Amino acid sequence: MNVLLFGPPGAGKGTQAEAIVARLDVPHVATGDIFRRHLKEQTELGRLAKGYMDKGELVPDQVVCALVTDRLAQPDASKGVLLDGFPRTVSQGEILLDWFSKHGRAVDLVLSLEVAPELLVARLSGRRTCRSCGRSYHVETSPPRVEGVCDSCGGEVVQRDDDREETVRSRLETYLRETAAVLPFLSERCPVVRLDGSQSIASVGAQVAAAIEQAQSAP
Repeated sequence: MNVLLFGPPGAGKGTQAEAIVARLDVPHVATGDIFRRHLKEQTELGRLAKGYMDKGELVPDQVVCALVTDRLAQPDASKGVLLDGFPRTVSQGEILLDWFSKHGRAVDLVLSLEVAPELLVARLSGRRTCRSCGRSYHVETSPPRVEGVCDSCGGEVVQRDDDREETVRSRLETYLRETAAVLPFLSERCPVVRLDGSQSIASVGAQVAAAIEQAQSAP
């Protein structure tokens, strides 16, 4: 199956992605991971993307999609993938679906995790991260045993700049302005299941599993 996981920052895509790739035995395709690999290996596409980034410009949709479709063309992705947080614009969606169509494939299921904005702000602004080992915490749901000290390595637990409330609200505004319109676009072309992402991880996971099972059994 080719599954697309959609939703705003803080909706829980990363958490659910782990369970989905294990269930379907498909690779997890996230644009951030792809960018880092191409930049590290200094591939032709990586150098092209870096040229825009070094100038402080957004990487054009055509280049972003070339990075993603290059990954989709790898042998391990031939029987299915989980696309995480991509496409981010309608233009990227058009390019992606065109690529699938040309290769005799399709997006079999779009899972949209939906969470109220204020809950997203609380989730993200409450996150804390260990400077040393990267372990994640949350001030309300999973704080360290000793405030400011990592349970695993004793490192300093801090709030990242990306998780400050003003930054979180800015990220959500960008999502609503640039990415939210992708869902109606996909809804006209692919099976879409909207999930209540405000529930517990286990409850959302159960919704995800049911949606996948139903998609797999569809004629």
